[in-house]
Amino acid sequence: MPRILVADPLAEDGLERLRRAGEVTVVSQLEEAELILRIPEFDALVVRSETRVTAPILEAGRKLRVVGRAGVGVDNIDVPAATRKGIIVVNAPRGNIVAAAEHTIALLFALARWVPQADASVKRGEWTRSKFIGTEVRGKTLGVIGLGNVGSEVAKRAHGLEMEVIAYDPVVSVERAELFNVELVGLNELLERSDFVTVHVPLVDANRSLIGAPELALMKPSARLINTARGGIVNEAALVDALKTERLAAAAADVFEMEPPGNHALLALPNFIATPHIAASTVEAQVSVAFDVAEEVAAVLAGDLPRFAVNAPALPPEELAYLRPFADLTERLAALHVQLFGGRVSSIELDFEGELAEHDANLLVASAIKGVLQPFTEDRINPVNARLIASGRGVKLVERRSPARHSYASLVTVRMGGHELAGTILNGELRAVRIDSFRVDLVPEGRFLVSRHEDRPGVVGRFGTILGEHDVNIASMQVGRDAPRGNAMMILAVDDRVADDVLARLREVAGMSDLKYVELGGAPDR
Repeated sequence: MPRILVADPLAEDGLERLRRAGEVTVVSQLEEAELILRIPEFDALVVRSETRVTAPILEAGRKLRVVGRAGVGVDNIDVPAATRKGIIVVNAPRGNIVAAAEHTIALLFALARWVPQADASVKRGEWTRSKFIGTEVRGKTLGVIGLGNVGSEVAKRAHGLEMEVIAYDPVVSVERAELFNVELVGLNELLERSDFVTVHVPLVDANRSLIGAPELALMKPSARLINTARGGIVNEAALVDALKTERLAAAAADVFEMEPPGNHALLALPNFIATPHIAASTVEAQVSVAFDVAEEVAAVLAGDLPRFAVNAPALPPEELAYLRPFADLTERLAALHVQLFGGRVSSIELDFEGELAEHDANLLVASAIKGVLQPFTEDRINPVNARLIASGRGVKLVERRSPARHSYASLVTVRMGGHELAGTILNGELRAVRIDSFRVDLVPEGRFLVSRHEDRPGVVGRFGTILGEHDVNIASMQVGRDAPRGNAMMILAVDDRVADDVLARLREVAGMSDLKYVELGGAPDR
């Protein structure tokens, strides 16, 4: 029978589920050295946030097959070390969704009716009803930024309150939004239209200071802002200014950039409500995450695939050796596609031709999903959870296989939104060989300028002049066209970052119809 070590306090429902899967030992507050001594005899380790699962602990876990985290984050687990050891790491990302959604609604009502301020006033012996004139939520517009697990639950509850709900999420399909009776709009439109705005996106680079001074300036003076997602998504200094000047009526936050926030300027404002990162802190949520992680651990011990793995099980070495470069290629093609064409992703189509079509394509499908969605989520996307994440975002996957139809032994094509990129492996090197109808020969790594323009004299020369004036070195250049004096595509590999003002000048070159600056993995940081 498998042996399971529970190193942090866990709700009884979770322990009972684990006991059905193996022999459970419960300990707590073990130092790293003690855990290293005890872990060799166990097949599974379950923790919350208190215990740090370090590389030495994982190295000592000779029998360890799975580490479970009763909660969402896995910052206290060395996931790369676990992956190298072939240990699956699982978590419980859905157990606190309802709690977080309900806390958001609680803050929405608190802002609408000044509940904390009125409570404090009465407890001071005051009875100043006129100071706390609120607003009804019925008939108001709620803007949900991020229509993922929590955001969609907030939307459902808002409909019950007879609110109109609109949402911004660049990687959620229109079809998924329609399931929740939500209108998808751009971020600026959401901010302009909403009476209440609530934030439910992860803190990834693309979302840092997503709501800053320019965005706050778009909101109605009567609007109210709620953040129960992560500190850093709303620029706190800009929020202080907006609340002080009454450019914004009120705001509430359960999260801060630094926690605890200390003597923060926001806490001194009468139109700001704060809670101490408690959105997920309910009895039910604690039970739910305990049971969910127990289910995940039990699945791994039974030889099944878990639903919420944050890393991937190893492939047979020979299969992995063949597929790894194609997986890297597919991810680069997908990331390049997103940077070149953007737009809402409702489906990802993948064509596998030649020898590649004879292999298990799951790793490549996961790589394509990662290339498209990873910049917009904090979830670690891998072959175990990629399809689940895509499904949760309403992204359809289409796979096709065919014999070799071109001059390449193997070819992979990524198609989204009417545009396609194709690539192959040549002499062990990743190559993009087609962008829509234009043939290219591109190593998808580094920095590029990709232009679409009229095939006329002077365009290429003008580009070179502008880049030279700004000390941007051109590493290589490719130019393709569909017909003489027709449409052309130019790809310039550059050694240096291209500043926004330089891009603006390049876009003004006569005949230019589109210009994108692209950075792909492997670009030197300079």
